[in-house]
Amino acid sequence: MQKPFLLLLLSLTTSIYTRAQGPAVHKDKPFLQDFSVKYYADTTQSSLLQVAADRNGVVQMLAKEGLRHTYDGQFLYPGKVVPDRNYRYMKDKQISGLISYENQLVYLTDQVVFSNAWAGTLFSKHNLPKARRFAGGRDFMFLVSDGESLELIKDSKSLWNGKLPDDVVTDVAFQGNANQFWILGKKSLYKLGAQDKKLTKALSGSDFTAFGIASKERSIFIGTGDGYLVFDISTGKQTGNILRKLPATRITAVQEVNGKVWFGSDLGAFALRTDGRYDYYFGERWLPGNVVTDIQKGPKNSVLVLTTKGLGQIQFKPMTLEAKALLFEDQVRQRHIRNGFNSQLVGLMHGDLSTGYMEDSDNDGLWTAMYLGGEIFRYAATKDPEALQNCRESMDAMERLYTVNPVAGFPARSFERSGHINELHDIERWQHSPEKEWDWKATTSSDEVIGHIFAFGAAAELIGDPKIKKQAIMLIDTVMSHIVKNNMYLIDYDGKPTQWGKWHPDYVNSFPTNVGDRKLNSSNIVAMLQTAYHFTKKEKYKAKAMELMTKHGYLENMMRPMSVIGRAPEDADEHAKHMSDGWNHSDDEMYFLGYWGLYRYAFNDTLKTKYKQQILDHWQAERPEKEGAWNIFTAITSPKEFDLNEAVWYLQEHPIDLIDWVIKNSHRKDIEKLEPNFRKQTTKEVLPPDERQIQRHNGNMFSLDRNGGNGASEHSAGDIWLLPYWMGRYLGVISAPQK
Repeated sequence: MQKPFLLLLLSLTTSIYTRAQGPAVHKDKPFLQDFSVKYYADTTQSSLLQVAADRNGVVQMLAKEGLRHTYDGQFLYPGKVVPDRNYRYMKDKQISGLISYENQLVYLTDQVVFSNAWAGTLFSKHNLPKARRFAGGRDFMFLVSDGESLELIKDSKSLWNGKLPDDVVTDVAFQGNANQFWILGKKSLYKLGAQDKKLTKALSGSDFTAFGIASKERSIFIGTGDGYLVFDISTGKQTGNILRKLPATRITAVQEVNGKVWFGSDLGAFALRTDGRYDYYFGERWLPGNVVTDIQKGPKNSVLVLTTKGLGQIQFKPMTLEAKALLFEDQVRQRHIRNGFNSQLVGLMHGDLSTGYMEDSDNDGLWTAMYLGGEIFRYAATKDPEALQNCRESMDAMERLYTVNPVAGFPARSFERSGHINELHDIERWQHSPEKEWDWKATTSSDEVIGHIFAFGAAAELIGDPKIKKQAIMLIDTVMSHIVKNNMYLIDYDGKPTQWGKWHPDYVNSFPTNVGDRKLNSSNIVAMLQTAYHFTKKEKYKAKAMELMTKHGYLENMMRPMSVIGRAPEDADEHAKHMSDGWNHSDDEMYFLGYWGLYRYAFNDTLKTKYKQQILDHWQAERPEKEGAWNIFTAITSPKEFDLNEAVWYLQEHPIDLIDWVIKNSHRKDIEKLEPNFRKQTTKEVLPPDERQIQRHNGNMFSLDRNGGNGASEHSAGDIWLLPYWMGRYLGVISAPQK
């Protein structure tokens, strides 16, 4: 999400373009990374109403049942909302209101306004036994209301009392620069001068629900049951019409915090950005519940969002991209390395990381290849020995995919200890290994193989360690020899081609020219054969690639523009129609992983020029997604433009909480939706990564909702984030941290 203005301005000015020598370079300076620390309440014992914090960082909440405070809690490890017993005699007070006044906690009861600060000397009586709202003015003057009446007090003296002529009071606030109070009714806005004690009606309306003074006390933002409006204090008039193009329209709270106006609603919280758009905080990535009851400034520039189910403390921490990378490096190594594979943590009970287990995947080889690629680039850019050791361990896992099964040159999808297949009852995929106590997963697909070749090629080129280099070249030769020997097919344990491991012209050219698989498979196999020839110098690979490109039209397939890719014609077979029912984002992933070997290991400059044309054509089609990895991959061609700012936006805006929480955006009125289309693009502009579901690069970045499995798994940052970041560092388009 966009961050407060000064840091936003800083981040926008850190991409410097040096086009004379190549692509742009992002100077890595700190940006504000937002994340949430959540505190859950026992809703059977606490009906939460208000929240406030003092200068010591103490956070208190007012519930119908009494005062509450936070206990424990840190990022990814939620705390609790518990009864506050720190001042033992407070339990005898009938507290009905809570605010922060001069950075101290101040309370309202049926008789007084009081505080434990200032040595307990604040104890100002009032005459409204049912008082429930109050605001502090200058010199310990307070305006108190019970909803019907108002009373202005100071030092237990009643300075003024009255009522709204035609309304009830829902909230009160103080404007310091004008020394006046503002009173919100359900259908009106009034002001009360602290000196002249004059009550004046300022605005009439309807269905007012909450308000806050903002914009250096020049404006009042008034929430309603259907949007919000802005009142200009200087002119005494409403500015424009009511605003309804919002993430949610039933406003429950309004508060300016650190220069940004925040809104609570019955569907989460959102903050107004300087560009007029909104940062949306929905779901348990950010909040214990989505019905917001109060928003206030928190300790250390955080924002306290109180909900009916607990408190979300949204924090903003200055962080460079490298610091974020190192945080993610720890996340991967601590919770996502299974036998050297980059794995997902599943089986979580509502986000509890202690309850999960690392799960095998059909794509263990692919996700690990992408993580391995990131670590290869990390080592190439930094020479960090930790990165090199990570490469060793994942390379060993990748090699074992070829040795755990009895089929020569064939990579398994995954492997696991014996007994696992009985649990899964998946006899087709799982087979017993010749190695005692191990099983392996069959039916390996083309996306596995292109991932392998990408990582092995990068390792052979960029890692000077002799063992890894030799290992990488051996594995390239192993799988590509298998494919060439078997007539451009990947042959499984049963002697038959796997469903997707097919690069023979009979299969590839069976698709109509506008079906993506024809272009994709052509591009991938040429990239793989070029990589094999580059490192082994075996003529069979070059000869086969040239044969496919010249005799069987693979070069023509590759160069076909993305603009012509679409649904198969009516006279096509059912397989072609099935494979072209919409844009396939897994295909994008396979294309771009293949572009590494396609471009860098091109047989000659003429082909390299054509490949660059192909890559840039694809990049143009992908630009609306602002996909961090595809923008960084495009930089291998050294173009003058590859949307570096969008790549950095992806990296900065990506949440650091990678748990699969429920996400909802389809109800939003602040996004422009599109009619159903082939690319499955749901909105005119893609949402920031921290407002949508966690997904790998093969997901649709325009997916608006994620339902079910709330907090049931955590993704690894290895392939999602570390690959594009470290690749950007290696390519020199992202700098090391700047002082």
